Amino acid sequence: MQEHASTEFRHEFVREPSALKHNPALVLNADYRPLSYYPLSLWTWQEAVKAAFLDRVTILSEYEDVVRSPTTEIKIPSVVVLKEYVKPQKKVAFTRFNLFLRDEFSCQYCGAKGDLTFDHVVPRAHGGVTSWENVVAACSRCNLSKGSKTLKNSGLKLRKPPYKPEAEALRNMGRKFPPNHLHESWIDFLYWDAELQE
Repeated sequence: MQEHASTEFRHEFVREPSALKHNPALVLNADYRPLSYYPLSLWTWQEAVKAAFLDRVTILSEYEDVVRSPTTEIKIPSVVVLKEYVKPQKKVAFTRFNLFLRDEFSCQYCGAKGDLTFDHVVPRAHGGVTSWENVVAACSRCNLSKGSKTLKNSGLKLRKPPYKPEAEALRNMGRKFPPNHLHESWIDFLYWDAELQE
């Protein structure tokens, strides 16, 4: 039951930018932290209203807009908190997306952003394996320049050594990449535990 709920909550997040214009709700875990920062855990207003109706969430903040049925009128939720705690995943899947997120969507040789692929630091031709510790995000130009050469022979330098990220660290990395649309009612919940600047 818990595992089913966990999977269900994880896969219904709004990912399409166009859908963000239509009153999405920020979904917080029972500890008042977003379930996910990247993508930000957002539901469509329909999902949020349905979850509230089924008593699975508590509404913390609302939009001015309302939806009506023949018997009810409800303000559209802008922030909801789950009544049951969903355990965060501890294992980080080795995916292209998570690799790019670890490397902050920038080439680990020149720092360029955009047009990214990935590169084996120790090339496979030299016995390099496909692992967190040997694969980095690289722009097409650096990747082409390096080819199957070793780091030493390529003349390129890594900005930081590749590593296997912890799940919590990767989740926090997502805070650096907020969506284009951030409703004012979400801000306190997104950054309430961020370290304050002196």
